[in-house]
Amino acid sequence: MTISRGLIINGQEVPASSGRTTPDISPWTGDTYAEIAAGTVADVTRAVDAAEAAFEEWAATAPSRRREIFLRAAEILAHRTEEIIALMAAEVGGAAPWAGFNAHLAANILFEAAAAVSQPTGQTLATDIPGAYSLQIRVPVGVVAAIAPWNAPVILGVRAVALPLAVGNTVVAKPSEDAPIACGLLIADVLHEAGLPAGVLNVVTNDRADAPAIVGALIGDPRVRMVNFTGSTEVGRAVGVQAAQHLKPAVLELGGKNALLVLEDADVDYAVDAAVFGSFMNSGQICMCIDRVIVHRSVAEEFTAKFAKRVDSLPYGDPSDPATAVGPVVNTRAAERVSALIDEAVAKGATLATGTGAVEGNGTLIKPVVLTGVTKDAKIYYDEIFGPATVVHVVDSADEAVTLANDTSHGLTAGVITEDLRTGIDVARRIRTGIVHVNDQSIADEPQAPFGGVKSSGYGRFGGQAGVEAFTDTRWITVQAQGHAHFPI
Repeated sequence: MTISRGLIINGQEVPASSGRTTPDISPWTGDTYAEIAAGTVADVTRAVDAAEAAFEEWAATAPSRRREIFLRAAEILAHRTEEIIALMAAEVGGAAPWAGFNAHLAANILFEAAAAVSQPTGQTLATDIPGAYSLQIRVPVGVVAAIAPWNAPVILGVRAVALPLAVGNTVVAKPSEDAPIACGLLIADVLHEAGLPAGVLNVVTNDRADAPAIVGALIGDPRVRMVNFTGSTEVGRAVGVQAAQHLKPAVLELGGKNALLVLEDADVDYAVDAAVFGSFMNSGQICMCIDRVIVHRSVAEEFTAKFAKRVDSLPYGDPSDPATAVGPVVNTRAAERVSALIDEAVAKGATLATGTGAVEGNGTLIKPVVLTGVTKDAKIYYDEIFGPATVVHVVDSADEAVTLANDTSHGLTAGVITEDLRTGIDVARRIRTGIVHVNDQSIADEPQAPFGGVKSSGYGRFGGQAGVEAFTDTRWITVQAQGHAHFPI
């Protein structure tokens, strides 16, 4: 039986104003998993109306009450892990380990949001004015637009709304057309069950064809005071331009062309383990996935042979099978794009160490691929892959590895594998990314850490104190506490 879901506006699930719906297609079966309300520009206005009306009361809600809501939401979400595993398998083709991790980390993001509620929100400044106090405080910005992607839907859907809500904002969320339930409606369900008041979080789903109009209306509404977006660099650039046109701040977490540097003293078996996980978790569809393994020549032959053998043995296929390590990509367009990148690289001289790049099954499955000998004129050299493929490059020094790692317009994350921590830290300091992990691969996320990239991977940070500052404004307040101020005229 097909699921039917509406918009969530002012605490109620309602149909789109047009009465239209749009299908939510399962990438593995090709069937319609759910019928979702296809919101309109008028629905965006309704959602912002509700968020604006709820803002003052929510911002004034006692910290203990806000903390209670987030703590309860974290527990509710964690208890729904099995439901989330089934949902992600059906809606985005997510394998069970990845879906379970989504539930776990999303619950931790909610716990961290609860902790952020009662963090200090200001400081006393020095002042030359007799009898006065000078204060700097952080205040919520108002209504926040939150645009979340499909690839880590529960993690990124929760991240898009949790901290903005915790610090007193209200939110209108626009989840991905490929995961409207997992990265939008499910999260609203959990928070409302936990006691979130009506209107504080609203969700507008939409048909893919209507996305530009929906996003434009959301960013353009003068009551929306800031935007956060996670997704591709191409779309993020457009979102950033629109936000700037309306003089609105934005937090943009975009794509990556992430590298794992395997230095000459690396433990090769450990490096292989790191590269397999970092390259192929969620079929390579994570912004932090390894697109490039940069290996010192002295260990390259051993590493590549072992890496290709491990990748060749990865179970791939049905995401609902608990044994599956690599499931389908999100849709046929994505599969065709990844396959074309691989084919073009081979045509220009690259070698397939394992895999073929052929699309299998119903058009969304690709056996994991490892390429060597990729040349700069191949698109895959610079383009983000975002699928089950990675490239091995061979270098002769740590300096050359750093130069190659930095040879990209992106700058999200990286990993360095070495037995010499001093060298690892030195290399990490020279890699131009927002995140680097020494003796680990590129995929890591903790809700208390400042997460985000540089260059074409975006700007602003989610998480930690940086996230609190991103979703609040600085207000300077002075208080003439003793006597009266002196005015010269």
